[in-house]
Amino acid sequence: MALEGKRLYCSAKCFHMPSWSSSKPSSQQEQREKDDKVLSVTTKRKPGGWRAMPFILGNETFERLATFGLLANFTVYLVKKLHMDQVSASNIVYIWSGVSNFAPLVGAFISDAYVGKFRTIAFSSFALFLGMLTVTLTAWIPELLPPPCTKQQQVLGQCIGPTKAQLGILIMGLGFLSIGGAGVRPCSIPFGVDQFDPTTDEGKKGINSFFNWYYTSFTLVLLFAQTVVVYIQDSVSWVLGFGIPTVCMFFSIILFFIGTKFYVHVEPEGSPFSGIVQVLVAAYRKRRIELPADGEFDGLFYDPPLKGVVMTKLPLTDQFRFLNKAAIIEAGELKAPDGIRSDQWRLCSIQQVEEVKCLVRIIPIWAAGIISLTAMTQQGTFTVFQAMKMDRHLGPSFQIPAGSIGVISLITVGLWLPFYDRIFVPALRKITKHEGGITVLQRIGIGIVFSILAMVVAGLTERVRRASAIKHHQPDGVAPMSIMWLAPQLILLGFCEAFNILGQIEFYNRQFPEHMTSVGNALFSCSFAGANYLSSLLVNVVHHVTGGHGRPDWLTNDLNAGRLEYFFFLIAGMGVLNLIYFSYFAHRYRYKGTAVPIQDNSHVDVELRSIKA
Repeated sequence: MALEGKRLYCSAKCFHMPSWSSSKPSSQQEQREKDDKVLSVTTKRKPGGWRAMPFILGNETFERLATFGLLANFTVYLVKKLHMDQVSASNIVYIWSGVSNFAPLVGAFISDAYVGKFRTIAFSSFALFLGMLTVTLTAWIPELLPPPCTKQQQVLGQCIGPTKAQLGILIMGLGFLSIGGAGVRPCSIPFGVDQFDPTTDEGKKGINSFFNWYYTSFTLVLLFAQTVVVYIQDSVSWVLGFGIPTVCMFFSIILFFIGTKFYVHVEPEGSPFSGIVQVLVAAYRKRRIELPADGEFDGLFYDPPLKGVVMTKLPLTDQFRFLNKAAIIEAGELKAPDGIRSDQWRLCSIQQVEEVKCLVRIIPIWAAGIISLTAMTQQGTFTVFQAMKMDRHLGPSFQIPAGSIGVISLITVGLWLPFYDRIFVPALRKITKHEGGITVLQRIGIGIVFSILAMVVAGLTERVRRASAIKHHQPDGVAPMSIMWLAPQLILLGFCEAFNILGQIEFYNRQFPEHMTSVGNALFSCSFAGANYLSSLLVNVVHHVTGGHGRPDWLTNDLNAGRLEYFFFLIAGMGVLNLIYFSYFAHRYRYKGTAVPIQDNSHVDVELRSIKA
């Protein structure tokens, strides 16, 4: 729904208390004067607009370059330079990725509740720079690396691994990177949106253009990180490959502070997490209260006018009815004459209750995303290990870096999305009569199917690769088959991303209330975090449970002696069970209620929604 200046909204199913309509005229007049003042401030604000964009986009671009430039090839760095085995290297990548994806939830809370977006981004940018500098130093200073190791020693497993001190310094660098990402990721998009005035046509066009530029720069960063940066790391110098993003991050901090005079600063309004907890506490404290029969709602539930940026009033629903108790008004809970609640931990509004219900409904869908994204996390670990044991030559002299193979998935997304948006969806729309061609949940379900197929194909490809390597028995264990054999599984993962990941993003942004969309974006990051932790758990369980009786485990350091294909088939089997689980909850999912615009009428309880700058 496009945001406009003065618009009047009310839900078709709102249940209003008579006290609101019988308020004293003076109180109504005071409230309208306050609203007019807010609108006046909104009208006079002079947003930074496009003057601020180079500084904001530059900072975000370099943060992504630093993170993805490191993550894309980090598994290879751990194996080649720190001489770690596959399981240990995978665990570090999974755990670090998990922490980095959980951290934005904390960063969003701190920004919204205490310090604001600008200070959060500024502090986090310094943390990112310290993280990149630390990791670069581990590749530069010989004392921070284990002794060099020959290829023959690597094959025989005779290399000396990192000491506790060397590993501790590396983990400290990764910790700084996680802290930096925690602040920049959840705040960069909202901070960019703050620079435009959404009450004007020019501002709304600016916001749309900002999103286009944001995702364009994001895609370019991924391509650059997985090709140029990875090639420099793999074929030229690890110091230079880490140093380039580090230097870029340093200049991005300078660029961000240069633009300070152009920025619009929005003060923190408090985190929505407190409202969620209030509803749960209030419902528990009133757990012994009897809920009214259907239709007996008049004057019973607390339903004040909305404030702030919330534009849509949600109707009271019967789902999760026990939460409705939090909005029941008891004696002494409202202060006269304005009807303000005396204890926000005992009485909550209908809007607060329904917002919590939105979150509760979404949780099962979110949980399904964790298992489906587990297939995606293999791109940076075991798919790279596969690539390292295949013929990576492209022509007589050029060799594709193992960490760059994920570009195939990225190209698939880039080619499919325009076709999907311009051709596939209009064709489906004629058949299904649905605005998006298919529902968002159907889109997520299709992505889950692609994740299952990707793991099945990955297992079959690994079976062929392993047989070829054993048959030819080369000293380095490399199979004489092209790395492009990995293209089918990566293409399927690209379709998984186009349907599942983008479907989840759209789902969260549509189903969360307006002021909780930052929570939705953070929740999506938590899906990736959960997928990384689940992958780490699977790797450790499989490593310790399989094998025995003289046979190596599935994920042994010698890929040709192990059975990596069984690990892929295991993830595919979990995906099938997850698809059944997702289908059950998706079929029963109830979408968020919609608002109905009405005309201004003195006999109807309406409230003025003003958009805060």
